[in-house]
Amino acid sequence: MKNTAGRRLVLKKMVTGAGALGLPLTVTDIFAASDNVLGPELKGKINHSVCKWCYGKIPLETFAQDCKKIGIKSIELLGPDEWPVLKKYGLTCALPNGAGMGIEKGFNDPANHDELVKSYEDIFPKLQAAGYTTVICFSGNRRGMSDIDGMRNAAVGLKRLMPSAEKYNITMIMELLNSKVNHRDYMCDRTEWGAGLCDMIGSEKFKLLYDIYHMQIMEGDVIATIRKYHKYIGHYHTGGVPGRNEIDETQELYYPAIMKAIVETGYKGFVAQEFIPKRADAVASLKQGVEICDVA
Repeated sequence: MKNTAGRRLVLKKMVTGAGALGLPLTVTDIFAASDNVLGPELKGKINHSVCKWCYGKIPLETFAQDCKKIGIKSIELLGPDEWPVLKKYGLTCALPNGAGMGIEKGFNDPANHDELVKSYEDIFPKLQAAGYTTVICFSGNRRGMSDIDGMRNAAVGLKRLMPSAEKYNITMIMELLNSKVNHRDYMCDRTEWGAGLCDMIGSEKFKLLYDIYHMQIMEGDVIATIRKYHKYIGHYHTGGVPGRNEIDETQELYYPAIMKAIVETGYKGFVAQEFIPKRADAVASLKQGVEICDVA
């Protein structure tokens, strides 16, 4: 814990308060409680989030406490049954799930539209009640469909949801995924296609999730792409390439430069760690990832 004036003031108040109540208070108690109140002193340019699925063996309640200590403000890709745990620890869910038909069955197929529309209209009021403003969605797989037909189909389905999204102040975020390694045949696999869909829909309540890991595999040229298409991007995910593991020196991307490029676009949303830790101490890897992305 850094010895700043603000932290010293908190410690002083804690000691004074405990003394007034006649309670014993050890140095360990003071430091632990101060960390829980303030968290680590990050630079503040990046709002840090994390995807829980990468840490599946850690119970959510334990993980929430770990994230709080690291300075992470959000745990995402969680559904309504899990949101109360986040609230308990003062965390948000920067990108919830809880609607849709999965990655492969998305808005590019008109046969899915009725079920998808109902699913998202059901989740919108729950999101608003929880204080959340986004939800993830997917294009679906091509299954022989042309990209332009899929874009038109997706626009038709998503436009049906825009009035409800605007009513509940929810932005639908479609994830860009690679179709070479992890999600064969997925349609929204290039930033240009996603931006075209955004233009076709014509609403600020529809944006893209620019997953840096996936787009490095599909396109490369990450920083230039972010600068070109940043107005269409509503969320970011990280991940080491190749392998989707730690974002340190073992992989090919230099994340501090990528984060600085994101900050320079004026982005104020969240960046979520979505790598699968290889090390035994997964939380230490997560802490390292946050520190790497915590640019000035």
